Amino acid sequence: MNVTLDKTWNKWLSNQQPRFPSLDLGRIAKKLPDMGLESMEERAQYQALILECLAEIDETEPNWTFLASSIHLEQMYQEATANRGQPEAYKGFSSLIHTLISEGIYNDKILHYYTEQEIDELEKIIAPERDEKFTYIGLKTLGDRYLARAKDGRIFELPQERFLIIAMMIMAEESTDKRISLIKEAYWALSHLYMTVATPTLANAGKRYGQLSSCFIDTVDDSLQSIYDTNTDIANLSKHGGGIGVYLGKIRSRGSDIRGFKGVSSGVLPWMKQLNNTAVSVDQLGQRQGAVAVYLDIWHKDIFPFLESRLNNGDERQRTHDLFTGVSIPDLFMEAVEKREDWYLFDPHEVRKIMGFSLEDSYDEARGNGTFRERYQQCVNHPDLSKKQVPAIEIMKRIMIGQLETGTPYMFYRDEVNRMNPNNHKGMVYCSNLCTEITQNQSPTMMKQQYVEDGKIITVQDPGDFVVCNLSSINLGKAIPAGALPRLIRIQVRMLDNVIDQNSIPVLQAQLTNQSYRGIGLGTFGWAHLLAQKKIAWESEQAEAYANEVYEAIAYYTIEASSQLAEEKGSYPYFEGSDWDNGSFFEKRSLNKNGSWNWESLRERVHNHGLRNGYLMAVAPNSSTSLIAGSTASIDPIFKKFYSEEKKDYKIPVTAPDLTPETYWYYKSAYDIDQHSSIRQNAVRQRYVDQSISFNLYVRNSIQAKDLLNLHLDAWRNGLKTTYYTRSTSGQGEFDDCESCSS
Repeated sequence: MNVTLDKTWNKWLSNQQPRFPSLDLGRIAKKLPDMGLESMEERAQYQALILECLAEIDETEPNWTFLASSIHLEQMYQEATANRGQPEAYKGFSSLIHTLISEGIYNDKILHYYTEQEIDELEKIIAPERDEKFTYIGLKTLGDRYLARAKDGRIFELPQERFLIIAMMIMAEESTDKRISLIKEAYWALSHLYMTVATPTLANAGKRYGQLSSCFIDTVDDSLQSIYDTNTDIANLSKHGGGIGVYLGKIRSRGSDIRGFKGVSSGVLPWMKQLNNTAVSVDQLGQRQGAVAVYLDIWHKDIFPFLESRLNNGDERQRTHDLFTGVSIPDLFMEAVEKREDWYLFDPHEVRKIMGFSLEDSYDEARGNGTFRERYQQCVNHPDLSKKQVPAIEIMKRIMIGQLETGTPYMFYRDEVNRMNPNNHKGMVYCSNLCTEITQNQSPTMMKQQYVEDGKIITVQDPGDFVVCNLSSINLGKAIPAGALPRLIRIQVRMLDNVIDQNSIPVLQAQLTNQSYRGIGLGTFGWAHLLAQKKIAWESEQAEAYANEVYEAIAYYTIEASSQLAEEKGSYPYFEGSDWDNGSFFEKRSLNKNGSWNWESLRERVHNHGLRNGYLMAVAPNSSTSLIAGSTASIDPIFKKFYSEEKKDYKIPVTAPDLTPETYWYYKSAYDIDQHSSIRQNAVRQRYVDQSISFNLYVRNSIQAKDLLNLHLDAWRNGLKTTYYTRSTSGQGEFDDCESCSS
């Protein structure tokens, strides 16, 4: 036995004991002589000790994860210092920057933005002790996926340096008189794990490749040019790590005419097949295949083959297993389902040609009446318009069958979305994104002409609204107990706004849309974590009341921060005439003076001083980033109090955060919770969120059809804008949250 090694690890464990008074570290120390560490390479020694710690984790002793994390940190520090030629961890920040620029990892813009003196000053704010906040799964996820490494895989960057680089790059173009203080604020927010940035920002900020935005939404026009241009745009965005939502509702249906030749159109399925191939073949930086969701209107004649496109039986030539699906649903359809009435399907091309309008371009301005239902009825009554009549409940059955088998389609309640759209003076929202939290104006990009000039082919396009979502999320489980919300949200909104200007998007119309609306998506995760800390039962009225309290505060601070930023930098170009400008945003949500929240004063401030961002709030899934930050995902309940994350070589045991005898009973499994209580909570939350929320329904595979139907009807009646996966116990492992939207 290598006595020196044994004594070294014994000493290290002894030094850790004050930090972990509840853990019996002697249990590990006693195993040291029999572990055979002297025969292992250094990396294997660390791994062996980590596995011993992980084996100790259970519901009664969850804090072994932090000891495992400490051992992994020791390994990271040792490897990074050796690779960097530094005497200790977190020394030589400037040297790190120069090294990774020379390795082709960092962007050399860092040295154009910052002087050596500024870099040295910023190195002093690095707080290595904040690495102790990571659980093992959080540190492992951050290290494996996001920290900058050399091209041969050697570790150079450490966690606190990743946070500082993100802060530096996002604040790089702020005025020099306050830039350093803003970087310190951003670093404070990130390093305390009070917030996380979107996966693309976390991975790519400061690096040579990749963009910073999370998800995109395109609208396909009914033309060959638009269909193929969309495919190219999606390939380019997917290559750079974006998740994509695609609206297909304008494309003519199967059997429609083309240039007067009747019955020759093959409908949306062939174009879905092309998108499916693109998603598979153009992967995201070699890490995972592209992620694309396609949406279709519930009145489209191709709705039945669309709903069957992900099923595991039937004609494989009609299947697109690698696409996610969503349906765009008007109030009128849900009313027909409720009343067991018939529903009519139309070809959008024929509607345009005969009726002179596009049915998808309208919505009901109020519950129970509006433009959409008037136009729909005109289509039903027109004798020259071909239509297919089916019971609405039959379509709903097909939706629910698909959801229980594959988790999809997602539900997009188009009337509610458009009624509450703060920028409806500038357009329509047809669908959501891959994770159902983004709802922004959309329109197709149209090619106007091509001509030759000086031996070059010039293409002129009329750019549409190609939606971009820029995301970050508040860690409710850490930020609210720390009383950090007001300070945090101010810096968070500025960071998100700066991403818009810092980003380089490979699709120009997306770049233009990003500048026009300056849309951001400030979201949250850790709701289950927060409720457990507050000892509030999920299914209680107290939980609904607390959701109202928390999300009202977040909305107020977010709108206020964006208005303050507008005063400093100017409003987004489309502010004038928006619901923000004329006050309708506040009226529609009945936001008036309420306790400490002076909504009337805020409304007046926004009208007078403007708003920097046309869209402000959206709650994303944040599966991976919530792991990094040591909390629970999004606004979801937990799956289990104790489970294992599967890795290539072994399993990592994970417990619910801050699991103690006091919090234990407040962590209830998603599948044991009455989903109607979750819907009511989300309705309270949705009142304050101007975009939407990635909201999952958790059901057992034995659920009765009428019970699942009642959940959907309840979600619609309560004014939810979207629902995400229907996660059933039979298909739990099949769901794949969009990594891009994890924020």
